[in-house]
Amino acid sequence: MKIIIPLAGYGTRLRPHTYTRPKPLIEVAGKPALGHLLDKLSVLKDATEYIFIVGYMGDQIADYVGNNYKIPARYLEQKELLGQSHAIALAKPYVGDESVFVIFVDTLFEADLSVIEKTDADALIFVHEVDDPRRFGVVTLDTNGHIIKFVEKAEVPPSNLAIVGMYYIKSGRKLMEAFDWQLNFEKKTKGEYFIADALQHMVDQGMKFKTAPVPVWLDVGVPDTVLATNRYMLRQGGMDNSKEIAGKFPLAIIVPPVNIHVTAKIERAVIGPDVTVAAGCEVRDSIVRDSIIGEDSIIEDALLDKSLIGKHAFVGGRYRAYNVGDSSSVGFADANKNRG
Repeated sequence: MKIIIPLAGYGTRLRPHTYTRPKPLIEVAGKPALGHLLDKLSVLKDATEYIFIVGYMGDQIADYVGNNYKIPARYLEQKELLGQSHAIALAKPYVGDESVFVIFVDTLFEADLSVIEKTDADALIFVHEVDDPRRFGVVTLDTNGHIIKFVEKAEVPPSNLAIVGMYYIKSGRKLMEAFDWQLNFEKKTKGEYFIADALQHMVDQGMKFKTAPVPVWLDVGVPDTVLATNRYMLRQGGMDNSKEIAGKFPLAIIVPPVNIHVTAKIERAVIGPDVTVAAGCEVRDSIVRDSIIGEDSIIEDALLDKSLIGKHAFVGGRYRAYNVGDSSSVGFADANKNRG
């Protein structure tokens, strides 16, 4: 099986953080989102290669994966952002008739991937029931449970089975042939090459597609959903390390759940609940809750709630919510003088 992970987008909805690092490396509950995703995919033991479709700052993706995961990896650059199908089709020279698993990096999930080994269908499309499907691509099924229609972000959706961005195709060759058809005939939706149109072509050609449920679907696309995912990972995802760090910060109050790196320094502060503090951070004389603080940042004399703080940032003397990018300062003009 080849695992294809498209992650070439600019991540504009997460700026200013994505000016200096790609969206997949935004940290959630003590680890970049890409790391959580790769951990989930580790159960796919027959994966022969991971193909990462990267864009700008793709070298950061390669460095992170290479330094943290012993997996066979290939990196392909998408120089023109023409849509999902265009990105995945870049892997065509490296995909034969073996199976393919495609997953978008926005998607963190809880699901049983063993269904892949048991299915008799030509493909499995992973779905999650949502209350308002207008923002998503959805599928409709026949009486046998086979997919008959893919509909992308309709004003009046025909079902509430939202496509979560996870696709298993038994024949990679047939998937690539569908992309060839789509690109050659310029089959677009709203000006982009969506994978849904290629999959619809495969269904129309007689291939049998079924759905697989995703009970928990998490998103890291915008600040609010990043914080919501952080909360879930700390409360239910096993990333709370409050017991491991108990007693390490005698001049602080730690309110679980939290994920605090062992190299952090915390003095005269209240941390938690739902807080991630990365390596090298210093938090003094502050209250922090429901927030993520990036590596080597300093928080001093501040109250943070529902805040995203990037790497090497300084926040001081302001009691409000923040969305602060890497290498930025809020408060004192000279952040360095406050380093303890």
